[in-house]
Amino acid sequence: MKKLRIHYFQHVSHEGLGSIEEWASSSGHSLTSTRFFESAGLPEISDLDWLIVMGGPMGVNDEKQFPWLAHEKKFIRQAIDKGKTVLGICLGSQLVSAALGAKVYKNAEKEIGWFDIELTPFAQSDNLFFEMESRLKVFHWHGDTFDLPENAIRLASSAGCKNQAYIYKDKVLALQFHLEPTWDLLLEMIEGGREELSTGKYVQTEKELLNNKQLIEINRKILFVLLTRLAEQG
Repeated sequence: MKKLRIHYFQHVSHEGLGSIEEWASSSGHSLTSTRFFESAGLPEISDLDWLIVMGGPMGVNDEKQFPWLAHEKKFIRQAIDKGKTVLGICLGSQLVSAALGAKVYKNAEKEIGWFDIELTPFAQSDNLFFEMESRLKVFHWHGDTFDLPENAIRLASSAGCKNQAYIYKDKVLALQFHLEPTWDLLLEMIEGGREELSTGKYVQTEKELLNNKQLIEINRKILFVLLTRLAEQG
């Protein structure tokens, strides 16, 4: 496998790479970052092979409060247009969608917790998810959703959110859910967003979030397969 130059965008201190960092390190890939909560400096697109856009509590249109969002969306679009591999996770998937011209808006329900996603028939036959179970229990923490960008292909849905994942031109993967949490990252996410754990049809309690520790390793294995297959495609 080619050694990749991976750059990632991090929006808040408690939503880092998690097990993505382990995959990159074990595969010999290099990692650089822009941490928007510290500095909004952007790299040269020519200096990266992959762009990973992580999650965060802000919305894609909160540019008055977070002026760097406009520059971030422009950079994501430029990276896509340059043929870079782009992975968006949670807020990252929404930012990728906005960069591709799709509408991002409040979902009917918040999804916070361990809930099933259902792979589409396309996903089950596609290389990325090939031979995986059609139903996967993954971690969610979002209140917004997005329309499917033009020419994107839906890969997964859930009971609470129609568009959970899509692929765009084989190199852009958007995941509304999280596969990357380690135990430590899960604790950090809870600490950073505990006020959101209110009642809701798809909002679990802190105890429920922590009682599914066995799913962390299951999700890590799924993530490693996806990332490896995505790297092999590029």
